[in-house]
Amino acid sequence: MKDFWPVPDVLAHLAGSWRVVRSVRDLASGGEGEFSGTTVFSPLEGGGLLHHESGTFTWQGVPRPAERTLRFLPGPRPGTADVRFADGRPFHDLDLTTGRHVTDHPCSADLYRGEFSVLDADHWRTAWRVGGPAKDLVLTTDYARDD
Repeated sequence: MKDFWPVPDVLAHLAGSWRVVRSVRDLASGGEGEFSGTTVFSPLEGGGLLHHESGTFTWQGVPRPAERTLRFLPGPRPGTADVRFADGRPFHDLDLTTGRHVTDHPCSADLYRGEFSVLDADHWRTAWRVGGPAKDLVLTTDYARDD
């Protein structure tokens, strides 16, 4: 059994800058890609964190700049988060009080199932399995705190 590192307050834990490496596999086509860059969690006015990710996404050997923005807002229970897209639409919940969390996000007819694992104070991982008529993907992201 894998040991996880409990996080009593997800927003306090994530604040700051993280180095990011993400592998992307398209199980239907066999295509593979990788993202490398930085994710910065900065304070939002009114509470929560703005998640801004930027770097390079290389898909089947072709690199291009990539970025995304999410909002991590205080969740319904102390220490948890409500993750939203940049435009405010709901994405998923996040509770790392045990060091591990599994969540779902339906997107049209596809389903995103995410597993979040905190490995220690400075490393965490997300693994998303995306399945449905439009997508058949596995995305695994490793985060390391940027000193």
